[in-house]
Amino acid sequence: MALETCGSCLSCLLIPLALWSIVVNVLLYFPNGKASHAASYQLPNYVWYFEGICFSGVMILLLAVMLVTLECNVFYRCCQSESCNKTYRSFISIVLALLGVAFSGYSCIIFTLGLIQGPFCNSSGGWDYIFKDTAGGYLTDYPAWSRCTEPANIVEWNTILLSILIALSGLQLIICFLKVAAELKRTLCGTYSVFVQPRIL
Repeated sequence: MALETCGSCLSCLLIPLALWSIVVNVLLYFPNGKASHAASYQLPNYVWYFEGICFSGVMILLLAVMLVTLECNVFYRCCQSESCNKTYRSFISIVLALLGVAFSGYSCIIFTLGLIQGPFCNSSGGWDYIFKDTAGGYLTDYPAWSRCTEPANIVEWNTILLSILIALSGLQLIICFLKVAAELKRTLCGTYSVFVQPRIL
């Protein structure tokens, strides 16, 4: 019952998460607030996938707006029966929520792989992914972080921002799963049922 009554609030929660995802992803392009490294393409390859801006950002934002719109009573009636109309709305919500699962899940995977790979930085051996062979072990090896000399504090910058993005996309994934569960329960358990019509029987 709680899932059914909170369907619209779940959709609304996606909006701030998507906006924060865009903001945090943009910050990855400006280590320490400087644009010089982005201009010279001295950034990690995963930054150029735009997953935080496009997938867990703009796409999730659009899906959230459509889901909230579907919850409104002013939605266009697609058939004469009110129960039928609500069921079709619920079906569309399920499809949109499943897309949200795909977008946020993809983003979460890319952010996690980026965190494991480590930053693209300048060291004694030149510009490279110097932590790529540590399988994420560098995250707890704080003395090794000093091997990255440029950009300054890039390990901390990337670790914090990518961890935030993983948390944001993870929350989006959970919310979209709950939205799918809520709409499936609503449709299959009788709230919007059109499978049994007494008049026809």
